[in-house]
Amino acid sequence: MATIADMTLDDLKQLILDLMEERRLSYLFGELDMDENDLNIEDEPDNRTLEEVFASVERNRWTPPAGSPTPTEMLRQSRDEH
Repeated sequence: MATIADMTLDDLKQLILDLMEERRLSYLFGELDMDENDLNIEDEPDNRTLEEVFASVERNRWTPPAGSPTPTEMLRQSRDEH
């Protein structure tokens, strides 16, 4: 297709969706210097029970040290610095 005028409405919608996805991926991965293939997403479904998932979350939970700023405080500090 040479111009937008030659596109059907569906073609135009798909073009817009493709551009939005490209921009979203660029935003997500551009700063990290990685692409979708680096995500290591498994093709196999996770067959764990809900209890197993909760136990995994509990085992892998990280608690920041006492006196650390809260996320809200960190956001405010970042905003104030810029």
